[in-house]
Amino acid sequence: MAQLIRYKGSECYRIGGVEDHVHLAIRLSKTTTLSRMISEAKTGTSKWLKNISPALSEFSWQEGYGAFSVSPKDLDAVIGYIDKQEEHHKKTTFQDEFRKFLIQYGVDYDEEYVWG
Repeated sequence: MAQLIRYKGSECYRIGGVEDHVHLAIRLSKTTTLSRMISEAKTGTSKWLKNISPALSEFSWQEGYGAFSVSPKDLDAVIGYIDKQEEHHKKTTFQDEFRKFLIQYGVDYDEEYVWG
């Protein structure tokens, strides 16, 4: 995924995740949109996974995604957070973590549409 993101002209500082989600720390290229980058990353990695293992032939990403911009001065903290995902999710579920981000950043949401 990092190679694909870089090939498309953006920078990928870190990728990390657990069974049900992945976090990316990227700097988006000036020539693309966030939705296009996410779509291309999902499409490209899905095709790659299906090619490398028949057991993954049914793999697909969820339709949606969440994205939050951060200041460059906070990049090291974000990378540290991504590096500790496995440890972090022993205490907090993905759903609880995402709700916390939405509340922290003042995003109104409806549970039906976030997880639907």
